[in-house]
Amino acid sequence: MDITLIYFDFPFWRAEVSRIALFMGGIEFNDRRINSEEFLRVKSNGYLDDGTLIPFGQLPVLVVDGVSVAQTGGIARYCGKLADLYPKDDDFLAAQIDQFIDFQTDVFNWILFSGKDVSEEQKLLNREKLVEGELKRKLKMLENFLSASRPWAAGSNMSIADLALWRNMGWLVSGTIDGIPKNILNKFPKIKSICSLVDEHPDVVEWMSRTYPKNYPRGSFK
Repeated sequence: MDITLIYFDFPFWRAEVSRIALFMGGIEFNDRRINSEEFLRVKSNGYLDDGTLIPFGQLPVLVVDGVSVAQTGGIARYCGKLADLYPKDDDFLAAQIDQFIDFQTDVFNWILFSGKDVSEEQKLLNREKLVEGELKRKLKMLENFLSASRPWAAGSNMSIADLALWRNMGWLVSGTIDGIPKNILNKFPKIKSICSLVDEHPDVVEWMSRTYPKNYPRGSFK
């Protein structure tokens, strides 16, 4: 099987979940990272410069034996199955995992749209309102939903749900998002606990040492 995962050259959760899942599963893949100039051409014609199809003009894209597949969730589930980080024959556990993947999309969209097509001043005002309002409320709901009796988000083992939660929350506390304080998770110990477990997993540590820039602001869960 020939597998290529296509995204930009930075560890955002939309691609990082699948990258790390494949790495943890020992699945060989081409980690293809494109620049913004090539992506502009993708948005115009729907193809990479070498002719690879990019469905819907969005990344990430997974290419398996020459066939392109789009959308973060679908790619993550497929890679998770290959790596035994997503169930192949337990539909209900799969649904439990899916909800955490979709939650990360919600968080990303709240932050994205709070700063879209507005002035810098208005963006900071929007983010302040978001932090004290919808984002705080939803993080509290997530915290209350997580089990206190098991270490992982869904089921008894690590899954792509935990990878998604870790990487997206890492972005949230990285200090790189204007108007989002680095201590935003301080009142959510169960969220931080899962993120810390992933952050300290030997395979994740190895992946980060191989692929993350030395000074990349990953965020701290301590």
